[in-house]
Amino acid sequence: MADPLFAVKNLSKTFPNGNQVLSGVNLTIYEGECLIIAGSNGSGKTLLMQVITGLADFDEGEILFRGCPLHKSIRVLRRSVGFMFQDADAQIIGETVAEDIAFGPKNLGLPNDAVAAQVEAALSAAGLEEKRDFPPRRLSGGEKRRLAVAGILAMGCGAMIMDEPFANLDWHGVIQALEHIRRLKAEGKTLIILTHELEKVLAYSDRLVILHRGHIRDDGNPSEVLDRLDPSFGVRDPRASYASVEDCTWLTA
Repeated sequence: MADPLFAVKNLSKTFPNGNQVLSGVNLTIYEGECLIIAGSNGSGKTLLMQVITGLADFDEGEILFRGCPLHKSIRVLRRSVGFMFQDADAQIIGETVAEDIAFGPKNLGLPNDAVAAQVEAALSAAGLEEKRDFPPRRLSGGEKRRLAVAGILAMGCGAMIMDEPFANLDWHGVIQALEHIRRLKAEGKTLIILTHELEKVLAYSDRLVILHRGHIRDDGNPSEVLDRLDPSFGVRDPRASYASVEDCTWLTA
């Protein structure tokens, strides 16, 4: 069994209006796994990830990052876990693709030669070498997702959270995103994918978690979780159109 990256214990959060958005969440995320967290819009997927990475507060419970309390390990976490937001434009900072990728390692205080090396490696990994001098906002949706991943890789992050990575992408963009996910998994990166589009990516998952109205309803082997799936949770079993979990991808080769 791999070591835990995150250990979440009895986590709860209530908004000021009294709406409890996370309730008694217990979840362990392991180093090197590809975990898919599925749930309908409003289920709490994004908020849960914001809480465990220190981007939002919580009311009750405990969060450990590599065995240490979150408040004591937040600086290490920032260098270890990248967060790819659903809106890729929200992460664009640089005037060019290369400048955007360089932003993270520069903020980490790396020397210029190290930053340059990280940028080159990330450009190559993301297949964006020919776009290095492009303004990022001229990129396609799929390319912007790849740029976000490149920026995370340039910081040396071994874990990545992807929030609805296929949102607003056309077929070509989805294929680009899936190729990247498959490669990152093969490299042993820890991937946490938040999505309700299981038919596109479930083939690469090691574990499936169902989140509904702030509660974890199931957690385990993807096929077994789908066998127990309650339709009221707002998650569709993609096996209605595919022969098995292993077939649930839009990649054909």
